[in-house]
Amino acid sequence: MPVQAEVSRDVYDVVIVGGGHNGLVAATYLARAGRSVLVLERLDVTGGAAVSTRAFEGVDARLSRYSYLVSLLPSKIVDDLGLTFAVRKRSVSSYTPTDRDGRATGLFVGGGRERTRASFRSLTGSDAEYEAWEKFYGTTGEVARSIFPTLTEPLPTRAALRARIGNDAAWNMLFEQPLGVSIEERFRDDLVRGVVLTDALIGTFTSAHDTSLAQNICFLYHIIGGGTGDWDVPIGGMGAFTDALAQAARAAGAEIVTGNEVLRIEPDDPHSVVTYRTEAGEAAVAARKVLVNASPEALAELVGDGAADEQAEGAQLKVNMLLRRLPRLRDTSVDPREAFSGTFHISEGYGQLETAYREAAAGSLPSAPPSEIYCHSLTDPTILSPDLVERGYQTLTMFALHTPARLFEGDNNAKREALLKGALAQLDAVLDEPIADCLAVDGDGRPCIEAKTPLDLEQELRLPRGNIFHRSLALPFVDESRTTGRWGVETAHKNVLLCGAGAVRGGGVSGIPGHNAAMAVLEE
Repeated sequence: MPVQAEVSRDVYDVVIVGGGHNGLVAATYLARAGRSVLVLERLDVTGGAAVSTRAFEGVDARLSRYSYLVSLLPSKIVDDLGLTFAVRKRSVSSYTPTDRDGRATGLFVGGGRERTRASFRSLTGSDAEYEAWEKFYGTTGEVARSIFPTLTEPLPTRAALRARIGNDAAWNMLFEQPLGVSIEERFRDDLVRGVVLTDALIGTFTSAHDTSLAQNICFLYHIIGGGTGDWDVPIGGMGAFTDALAQAARAAGAEIVTGNEVLRIEPDDPHSVVTYRTEAGEAAVAARKVLVNASPEALAELVGDGAADEQAEGAQLKVNMLLRRLPRLRDTSVDPREAFSGTFHISEGYGQLETAYREAAAGSLPSAPPSEIYCHSLTDPTILSPDLVERGYQTLTMFALHTPARLFEGDNNAKREALLKGALAQLDAVLDEPIADCLAVDGDGRPCIEAKTPLDLEQELRLPRGNIFHRSLALPFVDESRTTGRWGVETAHKNVLLCGAGAVRGGGVSGIPGHNAAMAVLEE
């Protein structure tokens, strides 16, 4: 796709800072509505964290290098913008290996209710945990179906959202008391409790009983997507989504100029001034509205407001692997192709998660890093060349929890290697062969594996301290503790809006902040 090299005019209706997926969503909506739109992107490509990359030299495999699954993207946005993009549902929800009485076994969730029930019974000795599971997720499903449509509407009040849900017990479970209370009341098995809790900890450094309810908010965002909570695989990799968005934005008339970093925003009425760096030096452009597809911290710096009201911190290790073949499992009752096609939980029992949290909170890398893995290529082999598919190659994505940015200060490289070694050791403990024996090699003969700490993500993507959500996630209603405005994208400056993940109802690959910022502009 041709890249626009220069800005074509002096004044635009809207200038968007950053060409990540939310900025591109906003650009497409606004350009289709007849607004003149300019997107300025620091990197040479658009997409931000939602890109597909040939991560390993000389190997034709396009990995979703950073963001990798889709849950919160409303079909409304895909349909509104006429995107040529699709997702595919995974056939398996999860598999969690463990040892019980010296026997390699695990919890398999998928393959229909009877197969899942049988797995619960085999693990726990009765149907009680499965019945509690069904009831619990039946309740969260009702909540999801109530909340999800509101994410692309003006922010409701707390009372309005509670009335919409219409279930006081569900409201108390998710919005009033720490999630750990609900989990411990409903489930008895440590492994089952851990599987439930994991969705409350993705990219969020917290514990089950945190009174701030950060875990509840993270859990909520992970179970409401699409009204089902399904985490779907983007066909063609995550870059297929952002490539489709860039194409749609340009087709609608938006200008996208890459390789131009925004340096300053001078908010004013009727026009703000955006100063950016080009190869020739600094340049400036005026806009009636400026949408910032970056973190609140970056926004504060750009407009000269000083420090943001919150210092963000990421808490995950992202690992990408390419395998010659899937590894054998110690639990021979499960086919590796099924076990890895959903979320493969490692060291994520309830007690293990708490231990890892306490170790990290005390300043140490977790001794048994909890993590989860999935294999994109089992559901969508198009990210691999036909030759690699024929030879049986597969991808693996690992996401380790409870690894806050602070742990990597001082020597990021050494601590990255130590954590990766520990995480792979936990994986090897449930395999019948070392994962290292299954790794492919790149064109230079090196194993196809890479790891990214929060500090790496900060350096490569400008994510504040590697926070994949840009800041702490917020409850999806008007919150007196945050400046939210009608759409959750407004800032202290009338003509500057936040359209990135740090907006209220941001986080994840959703396009929701981009949609809502565009609606806020059009509503005026």
